[in-house]
Amino acid sequence: MSGVEGQRRFAPAARDIGDALRFFTRVPVGDPGASAPLDINRFAWAAPVAGAAVGLIGALALALTGLLGLPPLMRAGLATAALVAATGALHEDGLADVADGFGGGATRAMKLDIMRDSRVGAYGAIALTLALILRVGALTAALDGGFWRASLSLIAVAALSRAGALTPLALLGSARADGAGAAAGRLDRDALAATWGSALAIALVLGLVSLGLAHALVAALASAAAALAMVALARRAIGGQTGDVAGAAQQVAEIAAWCALLIGHSAP
Repeated sequence: MSGVEGQRRFAPAARDIGDALRFFTRVPVGDPGASAPLDINRFAWAAPVAGAAVGLIGALALALTGLLGLPPLMRAGLATAALVAATGALHEDGLADVADGFGGGATRAMKLDIMRDSRVGAYGAIALTLALILRVGALTAALDGGFWRASLSLIAVAALSRAGALTPLALLGSARADGAGAAAGRLDRDALAATWGSALAIALVLGLVSLGLAHALVAALASAAAALAMVALARRAIGGQTGDVAGAAQQVAEIAAWCALLIGHSAP
């Protein structure tokens, strides 16, 4: 009976984690055939857990490439490719669309039209290239501290940045009547607090294990600040959020977290 009770208690959490993975990745979990829309307010707390799972996929790629004896830069590049594959380039696409729209549109309507265009322009290509260079470079630098430190850093930034991705959904209304941002709905402030609470818990646990509490805390603060900066930029540019804005927020939150974790890395 106690085993059955334990399963019943864990079932809602497992469902939330599965839904978060469905929302953020291409991993076939949960109930893909369900007709009801995902309740983002219910599973928002699990977004960092889904992010940590994505980071774990990257860590596995680091381990496999390490066994093959590949150099750090190639290991970091292939691990980043594994992350992109796991998420279907969802966040990278958002970053490119936001860069094109915000950089190339003169009016709100033009910005939204450009963001909806599937073609990638100069602003988007540059933003995506720079983001990948920074992410691969950060992971390469983290490998200087060994496999475990690099892997735990990867998991930490992946968890924190998924909280960053949901931040625009709580602080901004939808900029469109349709699209991914409108379909997700407005995230409750309490749900956002739960999201950042679980992200901070994951980061601090990993800080205790290897990264250092101070670095983990600064990484969380930097990630949140980057997400808030994207919120402010989107409010000014298009007066709200879209799915692309959420993806861009994830990318900048991840890069900011990496910068914080690597503070002092090059110091003698």
